[in-house]
Amino acid sequence: MGRRTSAAEVFDALGERYEEVFGQVPGQIEALDWLTARLSAGARVLDVGSGTGRPTAEALVRAGCDVIGIDVSAAMVALARARVPQARFEQADVRTYTPPPGGFDAVCSFFPLLVMDQPEVAAALDRMAAWTAPGGYFVMATVPGDIRGLDIEWMGHEVTVSSLSTEDHLARLADRGLDVLHHHTATFHPADEGAGPEEHLFCYARRRS
Repeated sequence: MGRRTSAAEVFDALGERYEEVFGQVPGQIEALDWLTARLSAGARVLDVGSGTGRPTAEALVRAGCDVIGIDVSAAMVALARARVPQARFEQADVRTYTPPPGGFDAVCSFFPLLVMDQPEVAAALDRMAAWTAPGGYFVMATVPGDIRGLDIEWMGHEVTVSSLSTEDHLARLADRGLDVLHHHTATFHPADEGAGPEEHLFCYARRRS
C-alpha cells in the first residue's frame, strides 16, 4: 500500500453511509441505555468520535445531558450539527484535543481509535481516562486485538488499523484510575458487503473518587 489513508479522509468520504451501516449497533445502544440511566440532567458528556451524532449524542441530549462531540472528519461534524443541534460539535483529534477545565461527568468512545498507530491508541485511552471526572463514567467500544499497522479494505477504503487486546484495554483503564464495572464482546454483522462481521468489545467503567 502507498500513503496511509487518514481517518478524516475515510469518514469524510463515508458521510451518511456510516450511520446507515453502523448507526444501530445493539451493544452501543445497550451501553447508552446503561449510561444515561446513571447520569443526571445537565451532566457534561464528551462524545469522542461523534460521527453523524447518531446514536450517541442524540441519545445523550434526549437524556438531558450537556454534550460536546469531537470528530476528525469535517463532513461528520457538519452532519452531526444538522442532526443534533442541541449538542456542540468540534472538528478535533482525540490525540491533540484540549478539553474545557473541570473534566466530564462521562466520556464516550465508540470505535474512534482504530485508524491510528498502536501507541496512539494507548495514549488516547490515557487521555480520555484523565478527562473523566472523579466519580464519572467512561464507556467505550472497539474491535479488540493485539494489532499494529494492519492494512485492510473496509467499506471500500484501504485503511491501516491498530488496536489493543481485551486484556490490555482492561489493564490500562484500571491503571489509569478507572474501575471496569462491566465488559463483554459481541459479534456485529453489518448490513453492507463492504464490511464483514466484527468482534466488538464494550467496557463500562467509573473513575475512582
